[in-house]
Formats: sequence, C-alpha cells, structure tokens
Amino acid sequence: MEERFTHDSVLLKEVVTHLITDRDGIYLDGTVGLGGHSEAILEALSARGKILGTDMDPEALTASSERLKPFPGRYRLVRANFRNLNDVLDGEGISQLSGALFDLGVSSLQFDKASRGFAIRLDGPLDMRLDPHSKLTAARICNEWPAEQIELLLREYGEERAAKRIARLIVDVRKEQPFETTRQLAELLESKMARKGKIHPATKTFMALRIAVNQELENLTRGVESVISRVANGGRIAVITFHSLEDRIVKNLFRSLADHGQVKLITNSPVCPGDEEISRNPRSRSSKLRVIEVTA
Repeated sequence: MEERFTHDSVLLKEVVTHLITDRDGIYLDGTVGLGGHSEAILEALSARGKILGTDMDPEALTASSERLKPFPGRYRLVRANFRNLNDVLDGEGISQLSGALFDLGVSSLQFDKASRGFAIRLDGPLDMRLDPHSKLTAARICNEWPAEQIELLLREYGEERAAKRIARLIVDVRKEQPFETTRQLAELLESKMARKGKIHPATKTFMALRIAVNQELENLTRGVESVISRVANGGRIAVITFHSLEDRIVKNLFRSLADHGQVKLITNSPVCPGDEEISRNPRSRSSKLRVIEVTA
C-alpha cells in the first residue's frame, strides 16, 4: 500500500510576506521538499511568476510535483543539491532570480518514514541520507569512524556536552555488534545517558549524525553565497533554520555580507512562529526565519 505523507510547512505567511518583491518574478525554492512553500509562493505571484524548485530527495520531488500540478507551466523541479545552484541555474537558462528560499528542516516524508532512518522513535536502518545515492550513512559513521572523529562531530554539530562519553560508548559497542538500526543507537543512549526532561538522550546525537551525513552546514554556506550573485538587486534571500547552530551560521553569514555592502538585513532578529502555529504544528516551535535583501 502506498504511503502518503502530509507536511505543514512552517512560517508560510511570513515567508510570502518577506520574500516576494516582484510578483512577476522567478523564485528559487532551494529545498522544495513536499512543495508547501512553493505552493504558497505561486499562489501569491501573478500568472507570470514562476518557481524553480530543487531537492536531493527523489521522493520529495515526486510529492512536490503532484502538489504543484494546479500551476502548469509555472514551476520546474530539479534533483540537485543547493550547493550546486549556479550549475542548476545555468542548466535551466536562468540568469537572474527575484528571490530565493532555503528551508533547512527535515520534512515528514523523511522524518516519519522508518526506512529513511532519521527518527529516534521509529525502528529503521541507521541511514539519514537526504540523497539516497550518496555513500555516507549514519551507520557507516558509527561503525567506521574513530572515537575522536565521532566526538568532534557530536561536539560541533550536536553541541553535545557528553560527546566524549557517547563516542566511546559507540566504539565499545560496535566491537561486539555493528550498528545497523536507529533503535540500536537510540536504546543504547537511553540506557546509558541521563534523560533531561522530555528530551530523549539520543536527540543531539541523531541531529549531529544527520548534519554530517548530508553536509548540511557546508551546503548551507555555499548555497547562500552562490545564489547572491544570481538574485536581482532588491531581491531577497530567506533562510529557515531549526536549531541554534544553523541559526548562528546564518546570522553570522548575513551580518558579514551586510558589513561588506552586498546585502541589507531585512530581519535584524529572526521571525518566529506565533502561538497559533506552534499549537497547530508543534514541530514549528524551533523554526527561525532570517531575510536579507541584495543591494549590490
């Protein structure tokens, strides 16, 4: 039986309000996912406005294509990593964009599907790849990387205070049995690490592994830096983050670009979801939207 997924894109109204400056323009959705933001943007644009959507996940592109069917001729979807945006834009014959959006969250298509290996609460292969064709998996990290490298990963990407202890646990356990499933790793950390309130002890470890597997932070920086030269003067770039490390990188990157006169900050402080959205979609709680406008 075919699985169907719903996904509530966060900060929809806020994205439309802050991103669109030209209703006839071409906009990039660099992380199109299930198409929620692209749909909202297309609805707000004129009949001449268009969307170019990219994603590494073939399943996401299939789902977003279905969702955007009511807008024939106004969208184009490409399987690509947004770090390679210049190549994508050249391939599509697009020299200039009116704006660009990057939503760094993991969609329900990935998070709620056990076989993708993202979720602590579901038992599936310890995978975590957004791009199923990439070689590095979370299992490979846990089974092959040295303790020192795992510790550094957990400390830098997960901001995990117990990084050294967790890395040693992983290395000790894999000597007896290699890690193959999400349940193995989640149950190990639940049994050995103290729980803080309702937060599962494996939360930061899973996040760090996901970031490393998909090179999320490197891709984010390269994607934003590359798209600036393709956004028209007065066009905007919006980024939605979901944890403090991502937000700090975006904040510092935007401020550096502003200091060099390339952009101006549209949001001095991040835009966050209101109580109504959080109540309707608890996963939106940690989301933050930052926006810049290209000036040079």
